Amino acid sequence: MKLTRKMVLSRAKASELHSVRKLNCWGSRLTDISICREMPSLEVITLSVNSISTLEPVSRCRQLSELYLRKNCIPSLAELFYLKGLPCLRVLWLAENPCCGACPHLYRMTVLRNLPHLQKLDNQAVTEEEVSRALVEGEEVTAPSREDSGSGPPELSYIPSTVDAATEMPRDPLSLGEEETSSIQGQLGLKRPSRDQFPSFPQRAATSSRKNRNNILTAVLLLLRELDSEGLEAVHQRVVSRLQALQKQELQGAME
Repeated sequence: MKLTRKMVLSRAKASELHSVRKLNCWGSRLTDISICREMPSLEVITLSVNSISTLEPVSRCRQLSELYLRKNCIPSLAELFYLKGLPCLRVLWLAENPCCGACPHLYRMTVLRNLPHLQKLDNQAVTEEEVSRALVEGEEVTAPSREDSGSGPPELSYIPSTVDAATEMPRDPLSLGEEETSSIQGQLGLKRPSRDQFPSFPQRAATSSRKNRNNILTAVLLLLRELDSEGLEAVHQRVVSRLQALQKQELQGAME
């Protein structure tokens, strides 16, 4: 599926492509993102869980600072060549692509050698020590050729892992990581709730896993985008009812 101008403007709630700064296309079955060449102001883009095989279109996004590409079809680390000219890029999520291969250490060292200004790679902070080691232990990449686009350049002898995005899409909303959670919530105009905002919730809610809560919340927010006004009103009523029930339970517990 091709990412179109209409899709971009609708999701970004913008009137012109050149004004788009944040875009969320998670799980959209995309194979063609060539329209990114027309978005010079793009700063954050979420493309996880698609079927994208080249990063060339984003090489024109000179303002790009965060790029999420988990679970796609990037065949070779030679595609990093297209990111080397992005001076603002600080966050990259490339895990679970064929290019990651069978050696996690060599993969990480190669990415950091070519993109030494990254602050986070695959949701893991980059250290100065890693960047120094990457200069020695990583591989320098060059522009991928058309002949190598399907198997990767010979100097990067990785064994591609199988990535089936279509198979993983149904259950993947609950496996989003911290960075993608923050990115999607930001694009939806919502802030991550803090524990102080819910002082009346039962103790077990406060002690539940923060990661699981964030993932569930993100999945709910993604689904909300598909609802019309009638559906949103139904959700609103259910939320109000649920909050009232929880508050009533706590009041009853306090009286016992």
